[in-house]
Formats: sequence, C-alpha cells, structure tokens
Amino acid sequence: MDYQPVVVRKHPRPASTKHNAESRYWRQYRHPVFIKEYAPVTSVHFSPAKPHRYAVTAATRVQIYAPRTQKVTKTISRFKDVARSGCIRGDGKLVVAGDDSGLIQVFDINSRAILRTLDSHKQPVHVTKFSTLDQTKVLSCSDDTTVKLWDVPSQAAVTTFLDHTDYVRSGQVSTSNPHLILTGSYDATVRLFDSRTGECEMVMGDPSGEAGARNTNPVEQVLMFPSGTVALSTAGPILRVWDLVAGGRCTRAMSNHQKTITSLSFNSDASRVLTGGLDQMVKVYDVGTYRVVHTMRYPAPILCMAISPDETHIAAGMSDGTLSVRRRQPKSSEPAAKDLFSVASLRTGAFESFLGGSLPALGQGHVKEKKKSKPIGDVDELKVESKRKKRLREYDRLLKNFKYSAALDSVLRKNVPPTTTFSLVQELIHRDGLRTALAGRDDVLLEPILRLLLKHVTDPRFGEMVCDVANVVIEMYTPVLGQSPLIDTLFVRLRKKVAIELRFQKELVKAKGALDMLLASAALSVV
Repeated sequence: MDYQPVVVRKHPRPASTKHNAESRYWRQYRHPVFIKEYAPVTSVHFSPAKPHRYAVTAATRVQIYAPRTQKVTKTISRFKDVARSGCIRGDGKLVVAGDDSGLIQVFDINSRAILRTLDSHKQPVHVTKFSTLDQTKVLSCSDDTTVKLWDVPSQAAVTTFLDHTDYVRSGQVSTSNPHLILTGSYDATVRLFDSRTGECEMVMGDPSGEAGARNTNPVEQVLMFPSGTVALSTAGPILRVWDLVAGGRCTRAMSNHQKTITSLSFNSDASRVLTGGLDQMVKVYDVGTYRVVHTMRYPAPILCMAISPDETHIAAGMSDGTLSVRRRQPKSSEPAAKDLFSVASLRTGAFESFLGGSLPALGQGHVKEKKKSKPIGDVDELKVESKRKKRLREYDRLLKNFKYSAALDSVLRKNVPPTTTFSLVQELIHRDGLRTALAGRDDVLLEPILRLLLKHVTDPRFGEMVCDVANVVIEMYTPVLGQSPLIDTLFVRLRKKVAIELRFQKELVKAKGALDMLLASAALSVV
C-alpha cells in the first residue's frame, strides 16, 4: 500500500474586509507629508490641468504647491483679511479667492498680479469657484445670504440669488450645465438655482419637509455628480443623497461620522466619494452601494480635503494649521483616465482595456515563439497515459521513514503555517508517535515547541490540541525543570496566559448568562 500524505485540515476563518482590493488601493496612499501653516487650513483645491498644482488657503494668503516636491512655488498674500476658498481655473492660469471683508480677487497664477476685483458682498465670502464649462464666470457665496454669478471680463454680477436666509457656506456650478448652481446654507436648505431665470428651481432639506429629508443642522457642504442628476449634501454628521430628476427627493441618508462632515470630494471618475469630518476621519464611499469601503485617520479635525485628478495625492487641511498630503505611486501599467484615447495610448494599445478586449497589433510583424512543435501522430494512434508521481513534502518523507522527531522539527519553522504544524501533530497522535517525537530534547530543541504552544494556546482552532501536547510536555520534562532559565521562563509565561484565558472565558460565560436572561424576558413580554 502506498504512503498517504498528511492531510492538512482547513479551519473556518471569518471573512476579513480589512485587506480587500478596495482597502489595498487606498492603503497605497502612504508617506504623509505634514506641513505646518500659521492658521487653520480652510481650503485645498487641485488644478484640473497638469501638473495638478494645488492651492492651499490659510490665514491671509493662498499658497500654490508643486505636487512632486510638496514645496511652495507661489504665495499670494494680497488680502486685507482672512482669505477663503482659493480655487484654480480649469486651464491652471488663474486663481480666484475671497476674504472676510467681502472682497473677491482674481489673480494670475504665475505673476500673482491682481487681474480683477469683484466687490459687492458685505460680509465674508466663503465660496469662490470658477464655472467648469464657462471659464469666464465665477460663483461666490457669502455670509450676507446672497449667491452671485460673476462675469470676470466685465467685473459685473450676472445674477444675484437672495432666497437663502442665513450664511451660505457651500456652492458649486454644475459640470454638465453652466446655468445650474447648487448651494447649501446655514438655514438648513439645499437649493438649485437657474441663472437663466434668476429663480430658485428646487429646495431640498427644508425643515418643514418629510422626516427623512429634513435638515436640522446647517448645511456645510454640497457636491453635484458630473451627470448633474444627483447631488450630495452634509448637515452635521449626516450625508444625504438627493435625486434632482425626481424633484429633489432624498434617496439616502447615512451617518457614519461621529461629528460634523466638513468636506466632500469625488475621485477622478466619480465612482467614490470621500468625506472628511471633525472626528478626524476621512471615509470613502462606494457610490453604487453608499457603503464605507475604507477609512483614514488624521491627527486633528479636518476642515477641507481634496484628491488630485490623477489620483496620486490626497490633501487635507486641519484645524490646528496642519496640511497633510498623502501620496500614491501609480503603477507603470496604469494609464490615466483622460489619457485613454491620447496619441501615446493609441500607439501603445492602452485604450484596449477601456474597450473591453484586445485588438490585433496593426502594422507590426508576427514574431514566432521559440518553442519546439509537438509531434502529431496518426488519428488511430493509441497514446499511453503517463502520470507524474507527486513529490512528497519534507515532513511526509520523514514520516514515511518513521523519523518522528525530525518531522516535527521540520514544521516548527517560521514559514510553515500553523494549520500544517497541527495537522502533523494530529498525525503523530494517531500513530502513537507524539511521545517519541518529543522525547530526548535539550533546551534548544524544546524552545520552538514551547513557543508554538504559547502562541496558539488561546486560538480556538488549536486550543484543545495545544492542551494535549502541553500535558505531554509537562509530564515528560517536569523532572528537569530548573536546569534552563529560558525553558523555565517559557513555562511560566504559558501558565500565566492560560490563567488569563480562563478568567476571560469566565467573564464570557457571565455575559452569556445575562444575555440569555434578557432575551428570555423579552420573548415572554412579546408573547
């Protein structure tokens, strides 16, 4: 009869979401660089144009950082009061920012010269943004409860909206329609304006509305999907999803943060939403299910946060004046989303992955593989099937030759998983060879066995077998205790760990009894 190899038993393991593909991707944003500013960082904005420089607003200045070096390349400090909402235009040439005096200024990003001054607001301006589709328009939202759309060349307000009744601290021009403007206010409402009519077309989160869609906290941030059909808003720790096509109906409300959410941001293809809050957390949502797929922890409350268009940097500004920049090194085989149909991509064939298949290489010669062609026999020719003999593993070879002690030593190495080790121990017990394998060991050979028992004595998968092996070891080596300080220490540690586990199990039994009583009384009250 042939030798039967040791069967490694597979133990059930709980499904872990800690290291799934999504988590592994976001964990690539490592090596955070911390830059200390003089005041809380209130705004971070990445330029849509390469090389994706980013504007950081803090105190009375807007600083432009280079993404590769994280060094300041330009500093704009021509503000009389605290600067707000530094935003870079789509072509990367202009910067607009407001301040607490109500003044809005447009700067040339290279010369830092003031090109336009927009002075109409009476209170601090917290939002200044360029329109994505019409780059001559600027949106501003102020604490004087007004929202204005400006024409930059003429320095005149095209439209002024007066519907809000409290501070307006967030706003955005739609990326699919230059006439639609989404705003959020401290009056607890989210409003959709149309610059063609000058009217408010939709109100969401009204305190007098439905219970699930009612905002009781000030609206801190709003964000519209690129399609222009869905909007997001944050009020307190709650993130809400609004269906604009259905008349502003609230489709979801999620409360995964412990404190107020202060920032919202999309990744490059708007498949993920990043939220940052005063609870020092950044959470990543999958927009398909709106489940949190990853969480990042920061050292201070987050006031603003942005992700670069090429998804290589995540910048977060905090209340203690710290700017944190996390970087990810993209793989060489990973083409940028906007470069799929570029000339270089078409030449290299990178666009094929976007099309969902591979196309034949046009204009390239056929290279023959350096492989010998297999001989093909007659159709009626009978081929004798040949089976390759499986090679035995090292511990199986030693077991086959009844070298029990050496077989046990071969599975006590660091690179051997514990399931294999305890499967071999089980096989030794079945062969009645465990005592033989453990006998005649000095302190050097006994140490790895005691360390194995110490490591897995509290593991529910191996606890029972560890106790059996420990009983045999104690019985065999009690007469020689006291001769090796190392072995004595390991035995003491094993005893302490068993005592701690017994106390823990007693507490669990008490908790289980209390829960059984509560559940039984609840069942009786229902009946």
